[in-house]
Amino acid sequence: MNGVHDMGGLQGYGPVQIERDEPLFHADWERRALGLTLAMGASGQWNIDASRAARESLPPATYLSASYYEIWIRGLERLLRERGLVSAEELRRGEALDAPRPLARVLRASEVDAALARGSPADRPCTGPARFAVGDRVRARNLHPRGHTRLPRYVRGHVGTITRVHGCHVYPDRHAATAPGVPFDDRPEWLYAVTFDGAELWGPQAEPGTSVSVDAWEPYLETAA
Repeated sequence: MNGVHDMGGLQGYGPVQIERDEPLFHADWERRALGLTLAMGASGQWNIDASRAARESLPPATYLSASYYEIWIRGLERLLRERGLVSAEELRRGEALDAPRPLARVLRASEVDAALARGSPADRPCTGPARFAVGDRVRARNLHPRGHTRLPRYVRGHVGTITRVHGCHVYPDRHAATAPGVPFDDRPEWLYAVTFDGAELWGPQAEPGTSVSVDAWEPYLETAA
């Protein structure tokens, strides 16, 4: 979706302020926000792409005024409401009003380290040949989907070069669109690294010698004329 989260290439947000010796968390609630997000993600009620889509779907004013972990919590609240795990009234009051719904999978404290080390690999066996190869010139399709996508808006319609073939990986657009209660659609697509020249993206005002590499799934790309 073309939401405010897609800030790449936009002006007016000011420089990135790097905090020296920045701590992992600036407050205890941030640590808890991460823990809640990981624990509920492990429940299997949604996948990582649906989680990203929930955060991206927040109202623009909320997204732009919230801190990093506030955005995580707001996205988590949305997912919990959509799946009937919490009610709007419970969120408003900050307490449980109904009996908890049983979950098939629960991440216990003793399992956290192993779960984080294992991760959630997104690579899958390929079922067909790759359409593109290293050195091919491709154009990022000018897509404006209503749902989740990993194709940055600032590269759409621009021409770049395939610089690496990553193999087949879960296609996030389909993965995020899986309806609640339905098995996740994790069918893969070929994934490529595409390098764009800065002048192609931003014209003659681009800094000389600048280039940007974007990982793009095959449905995002077409052969450059």
